Amino acid sequence: MALAGRFDSQLTLLRIILPPRVSNGGLSPESADFLIKVRDDLFKEAIEYLQTQKGSLRQQNFKVSYQVAESEDIAAEIINVVRDINADTVVMCTHGRGGISRWLFGSVASKVLQTVDIPVLLIRPSRDIVSD
Repeated sequence: MALAGRFDSQLTLLRIILPPRVSNGGLSPESADFLIKVRDDLFKEAIEYLQTQKGSLRQQNFKVSYQVAESEDIAAEIINVVRDINADTVVMCTHGRGGISRWLFGSVASKVLQTVDIPVLLIRPSRDIVSD
């Protein structure tokens, strides 16, 4: 926040939701309705969270917008948004995975870092907010 304030930055908050998935091939009408409700709830939750963050940041005199996107490839979606908004810096929180967990799940932060040609600031969350 200190950097954003110093450079009078325009902040764009981004939350990407994973689309709900079905493990088998067939969907009953009830299952389809349920998945639509789950998806809608995910979007609603993301929007509410980002609106709260936006309000808090605006009270601190930051210029803030937000976006909610849906994608199975979170890193690719982050990269697309970064390019679409012509961002000059990316700040993102990592999940703090290491070792075999990082290898098995891949690293969104690593993919973004390796792909974009702008500065990326990675912030590790405190232990009490990390959830796998």
